[in-house]
Amino acid sequence: MISITAIIKSKKENIEEIKNMIQNLVTQTRKEDACIRYDLHNTENVFIIWEEWKDQPGLDIHNNQPYLVDFISKSEALLAAPVQVYKTIQIL
Repeated sequence: MISITAIIKSKKENIEEIKNMIQNLVTQTRKEDACIRYDLHNTENVFIIWEEWKDQPGLDIHNNQPYLVDFISKSEALLAAPVQVYKTIQIL
């Protein structure tokens, strides 16, 4: 299993727009066969997506989905910082 944490920091004036875009991303991603978990968390203008994937090929498919590519390109100007993505393994 592969775990991913993505941190998305919206500009304060774009919080609702980013939230709507991420909610669409979550809805679409949860339909993918390799997706085990794709949970969205939020505090103020920071959105955190906690992901679990069955395997690397499934994650590779996700990373090339049109809705993810579209989110990345359309959100760039609305964000306060680049999206941070951490691929991790559970140690405990």
